[in-house]
Amino acid sequence: MGGLFSTFSTFGAHWAAWSAVVASGVFHGANPAMGWLFATALGLQRRSRTALLLALPPIALGHAASILLFTSSIAVLGAWLPVLMHTSGLHWVLGALLIGWAAWQHVRGHRHRVRVGMTAGFLGLAAWSALMATLHGAGLMLMPALLPMCGGAAASGAGVVGPLEVSVAFTALHTLVTLATTAAIALVAYEYVGLGVLRRGWVNFDWLWRGALVATGTLMIATA
Repeated sequence: MGGLFSTFSTFGAHWAAWSAVVASGVFHGANPAMGWLFATALGLQRRSRTALLLALPPIALGHAASILLFTSSIAVLGAWLPVLMHTSGLHWVLGALLIGWAAWQHVRGHRHRVRVGMTAGFLGLAAWSALMATLHGAGLMLMPALLPMCGGAAASGAGVVGPLEVSVAFTALHTLVTLATTAAIALVAYEYVGLGVLRRGWVNFDWLWRGALVATGTLMIATA
């Protein structure tokens, strides 16, 4: 735990990276596909605020599992191949992957909607959340923020532990912000707005999400 807290203490040196983690958490939490829409619908169907609140932990857990999968993979890569973290080739590959993922979402993403029933249990809801985050490429959005920190930790001789602590800290902070945003929107929708707002008019988050993937990929390539 001490190592994790010391990782958060590097905020001053990497404020831009940590700010990006917080901003992405807000953006992910505001996306209906990441869980607040399901939690609200569940609460309205059962006419129970408790049902809504009980849906939030598995949604957050599944999202965290997906994010950790991506961030820890990059962390391990940075630990074992520290030189690669500073090469333009990796930035080009990850940037192209992000842009390609956005193109796939635009062309075929709508054909692979993941459906889950209102009777899904804790594990089922967590698995759905993890799959949704993975298919949307949520973890990939954190790559521009994660790469400099993992590369720095690896280059300074921190070894595997340092970069992995960074990935865990990134995942923890991102998940907490995402959960807070998801809970706030779900509760407002449940208590005051209802789901009718989606019929009257709503921001097209599919387009926003693809735009964010393209923007992140472009940033990766620009900083190569």
